[in-house]
Amino acid sequence: MKNLGQMLKQAQEMQERMATIQAELEQHEVQGSAGGGMVIVTLNGKGDLRGLRMDPSLLAPSEAEVLEDLIKAAHADAKAKAARESQEKMQSLTAGLPLPPGFKLPF
Repeated sequence: MKNLGQMLKQAQEMQERMATIQAELEQHEVQGSAGGGMVIVTLNGKGDLRGLRMDPSLLAPSEAEVLEDLIKAAHADAKAKAARESQEKMQSLTAGLPLPPGFKLPF
């Protein structure tokens, strides 16, 4: 029973740390860019769009398709960065816990 009590305590501590990490991710911002910085997308660590900047030269009607592609590329870049940072924070959360290989948090 002592091990069960310890496991429950560790689970509660982990849940508290996870809540803290999720709050940090919501406040943290990452930027993705495309077209040599002509389009910059800012996301928070949870992937919510916080900002979008575009070079004014891309606003010409003839550049619409290019602009669409650059926005998608910048968003994908920012999303990948946010996912990487989130994964790193979650790995620090589970460090030292005896979790089976491939087990992912949050549940």
